[in-house]
Amino acid sequence: MEFFTWDSMPKEQLNEFIGRKIISGEKAMVAQVFIAKGGVVPEHHHDAEQITYIMEGALQFHIEGKDVVVGKGQVLLIPSNVPHSAVALEDTLDLDIFSPIRHDWLNKTDDYLRKK
Repeated sequence: MEFFTWDSMPKEQLNEFIGRKIISGEKAMVAQVFIAKGGVVPEHHHDAEQITYIMEGALQFHIEGKDVVVGKGQVLLIPSNVPHSAVALEDTLDLDIFSPIRHDWLNKTDDYLRKK
């Protein structure tokens, strides 16, 4: 068993707009993702299924040829290997859940997020 407190965890700053905190087990991962207004998550895809819960703010996702705005209290399920991107319409805190885990996030090879 492991126990975590988000407030005591350091935030990894990926670029001037995006930061995150990650908790990972062997089969699932959860992350707090902080995206400042105007921040962009470039188009990408991954093997993991993704559940994004917006805790504060709003993101506009582009997925499957559509734009969808996901706001506070709303959840978006992104299937495995589906290309998607997002733009922060407001300062946003989201909780991303992935299964299986995102090894690129753990070993810091997620270059698409680290570019300015």
